[in-house]
Amino acid sequence: MKRRTAFLAAVAAALPLAAQAQPITGLYVGAGGGVNIMQNETDKSVNGVTSAPGKSLQMDVGATGVGSLGWGFGNGLRAELEFDYRYNSLDQSINPGFRNGTLHGSEQKFGPMANVLYDFNGLSPAFVPYIGAGAGYQWADVSATNFHTATGTAGEFAYQAIVGAAIPISAVPGLSVTGEYRLMGLAGDRTYDGNGVTAVRTDDFNHSVLIGLRYAFGAAPAPAPMAPGSVAIPAPAPARSYLVFFDWDKATLTGRAQQIVKEAADNATKVQYTRIDVNGYTDTSGTPQYNQGLSIRRGQAVAAELVRDGVPKNAIAIQGFGETHLLVATGPGVREPQNRRVEIIIH
Repeated sequence: MKRRTAFLAAVAAALPLAAQAQPITGLYVGAGGGVNIMQNETDKSVNGVTSAPGKSLQMDVGATGVGSLGWGFGNGLRAELEFDYRYNSLDQSINPGFRNGTLHGSEQKFGPMANVLYDFNGLSPAFVPYIGAGAGYQWADVSATNFHTATGTAGEFAYQAIVGAAIPISAVPGLSVTGEYRLMGLAGDRTYDGNGVTAVRTDDFNHSVLIGLRYAFGAAPAPAPMAPGSVAIPAPAPARSYLVFFDWDKATLTGRAQQIVKEAADNATKVQYTRIDVNGYTDTSGTPQYNQGLSIRRGQAVAAELVRDGVPKNAIAIQGFGETHLLVATGPGVREPQNRRVEIIIH
């Protein structure tokens, strides 16, 4: 056991940057940069003449940068606005049946995007994978100095898919290193009419790999690590037994009784229960037969309120004990408020 404790302590010391990942709640900012790989852009037509199949522009590997402002909802869901920039230099013009020509110039893309992302918190104590999708608008600016390549700026609706992971930095609460892959595409055709040529192009697909930083404001510091050999003190378990009291000869819930039932229903979601007992009781006023029926009606009223508060009906067992099992011992015919009750027990 001592060697195991020492090993765990050594692992913790060897990973000073890792921190327990927490869901993002509230405002955050992010920025990243990396490489952008463009698929070939197809020329659909040049100067009004339909291009031969396969006529396209080929790009070199380029660069990309992204800045974002977002909001985390505390349940893994995030929404953000971003502005991105991509740059790729032109490589060559591909024209089947003709000699391909080396190009000099570039294509730059930039614009705003709105993204929705989901963090898979709890899968790992050290990193959080996430996925997302976005939509927005991108301007594509093409410049070229040879081969009569059409140039200019054209804008189109854009969409993207995002897969990434975040690694929190324990030294700075709220700060994380991020790694992402993004696929972004521009929808529709774009018309360029500069450099003495008019061309209609399509198929602007971009594969981007980025490394970045993200900072969530208001993040709580990570709990201090336990010293080797120390024992963690578990948090108090939610209450598992509740008493609901009734007015004399009544089976209706008071406002306070409804609050207690709601508290019991809420805490039932925090434990792995197998069943919930709802046991009804009465005082000794009235006949034993009447009190038996009254105790069952009280139990049914509490069970119905539990169901309204989200507890599955098939998880509840109702029993009536009438004037037996008194909470306060009395003689017959006594109206004792504490005996007019229902007990909720979460097993």
